[in-house]
Amino acid sequence: MDCIFCKIANGEIPSKKVYEDEHTLAFYDLDPQAPVHVLVIPKEHMQSIEDEKSEGAAKHLFHAVRMVAKELELADGFRCVINTGRDGGQTVGHLHIHVLGKRSLKWPPG
Repeated sequence: MDCIFCKIANGEIPSKKVYEDEHTLAFYDLDPQAPVHVLVIPKEHMQSIEDEKSEGAAKHLFHAVRMVAKELELADGFRCVINTGRDGGQTVGHLHIHVLGKRSLKWPPG
């Protein structure tokens, strides 16, 4: 499989890790859109939230998001974004959650 996030999860491509456990990996985004911009991914490949496996992964992903928020001291608030499909802005075909924080985030986002 030629998935960049799978390669990061497998250690083939280096990343600046924030959190890792058996099921998930969290690392800094290379093109940050906020002072804190971390991506949380399942280690098992799944295309998007539409993948049936994503239901089982949700518990682990949300746990990882909480660990990232604690580690990076995001107690004042943060935003989680899951882009799905081309029209939803998904640019990498591997389910991932953007965790953005350390600034006031506006609504609507775009």
